[in-house]
Amino acid sequence: MAQPTLDVFQVVADPSRRQMLNLLTKDSMTINALAENFDMSRPAVSKHIKILYTAGFISIQDIGRERYCILRQDGFKELQQWIDHFDKFWLTKLKSLETILNNKVK
Repeated sequence: MAQPTLDVFQVVADPSRRQMLNLLTKDSMTINALAENFDMSRPAVSKHIKILYTAGFISIQDIGRERYCILRQDGFKELQQWIDHFDKFWLTKLKSLETILNNKVK
């Protein structure tokens, strides 16, 4: 069965999920350790983790009795492609402006 596709922008739109991603930049964390940083129920934290997992932002690794959340690059690729598109757009506009200004100075 195929995983449902999530809109990466909806995934990162939630402040709690963004904070979870930020926390995971320091180190992998158990689900319980991650949950300790939030004023929400453990099931609510688990729901956010499942969304991050399904969207490819994290992986979950079982080590002994603990389940560790680890950042993955996959979820960020779509965000980066979108940003890159606009970076190219603005770079093209700035180069055109530079050309116009250089021609007026001559």
